[in-house]
Amino acid sequence: MQFENSREFALNLDGQDELRGYRDRFFIPQHDGKDCVYLTGNSLGLQPKSAIDRIQQELNDWAKYGVEGHFDGKNPWFHYHKFFAQSVSKVVGAQEHEVVVMNNLTVNLHLMMVSFYRPTKERYKIIMEGGAFPSDQYAMESQAKFHGFAYEDAVIEVNPREGEHHLRTEDILQVIEDHKDSVALVMFSGVQYYTGQAFNMEAITAKAHEVGALAGFDLAHAAGNLVLKLHDWDVDFAVWCSYKYMNSGPGGVSGAFVHDRHANNPELPRFAGWWGHQEAERFLMKKGYIPEHGAPGWQLSNAPVMTMAVHRASLDIFDEVTMEQLNKKSVPLNAYLQYVVEEAARTNDALSFEIITPEERGCQLSVLTGENGKALFDHLTKHGVIADWREPNVIRMAPVPLYNSFEDIYRFGQILADF
Repeated sequence: MQFENSREFALNLDGQDELRGYRDRFFIPQHDGKDCVYLTGNSLGLQPKSAIDRIQQELNDWAKYGVEGHFDGKNPWFHYHKFFAQSVSKVVGAQEHEVVVMNNLTVNLHLMMVSFYRPTKERYKIIMEGGAFPSDQYAMESQAKFHGFAYEDAVIEVNPREGEHHLRTEDILQVIEDHKDSVALVMFSGVQYYTGQAFNMEAITAKAHEVGALAGFDLAHAAGNLVLKLHDWDVDFAVWCSYKYMNSGPGGVSGAFVHDRHANNPELPRFAGWWGHQEAERFLMKKGYIPEHGAPGWQLSNAPVMTMAVHRASLDIFDEVTMEQLNKKSVPLNAYLQYVVEEAARTNDALSFEIITPEERGCQLSVLTGENGKALFDHLTKHGVIADWREPNVIRMAPVPLYNSFEDIYRFGQILADF
């Protein structure tokens, strides 16, 4: 597509956008009486307008039924986690029994590590991307130490080549090959939070299995962003949050995927809790843990209904659009963002930055700024752009196809150029 840096061009693209009506189903933050240019869906997605009704329904049932709302409410709380399986499985490319909504992301990551990081004296290493989100780094460090290994020995970080900002798939695969006799787990992000690089999860998983390791992924920046096929890619496990591209509120409930070949193995070590016990016997209060079928067998506690209600509001929308439809808009939307950024730099000598996000990406563009980067970010904020600053000098922007428009991108470009 040949882009033009004009409002008319942007409005024309919006007129052709089959998803344009979904913007009206979200609350858009305001600045000086008009919509902000909201480009932070990779950090916190916008609120679906239906979230209030979803929460109110559960509050009404609590008021009406008290504890009997677990069985008599419109959406019985005893079965609440089941309401998500069909929707979430389509978002991440899984079978329904391979997914469960529970807890928060890092809690789920640790629960998965209990089952899938089973180090031995010979095979104990974890391979991950360098500069991963700190929570993942801390989780890997603590898991290695818990099993009696030093982080520096047990965890291998794969970094970009000198002078480059993102990882080459061949380099990742080569590191796995180099440690084929000692690696127990390959644990990567689906999308690198800082650069926005989308990793080749299928190739990484295949290589991990080839050398006898397991493969897991943190999909915090990938779920609701990329077209995922976790089952078909043979991924062993994955975790994700719901408050970024899945618009389910600050601190919203997380999700987990366990591949079918593991999900039905009751002998697999795991930390157990009441709600993961076989449903038919849950209220018999007997000793002896019998896991529920599939990923729900990793649950610990009953559903946090109020936060999950917001998640349902968002998933109502994901039920109406496919990830392929979202990707169809996301690609040109992100490309247009790159175009207006480059146009602004071409016309304004005060702008000095480098795009560090590769073509393998989702809804994100990260720019490495110069010495005036923070001043530039403050300029954007002052003029109604909500973007994201990451130390030491990166601005992250994420145009989300459900609620961002091409006009948003044009407006951003004009504000950027006026710095």
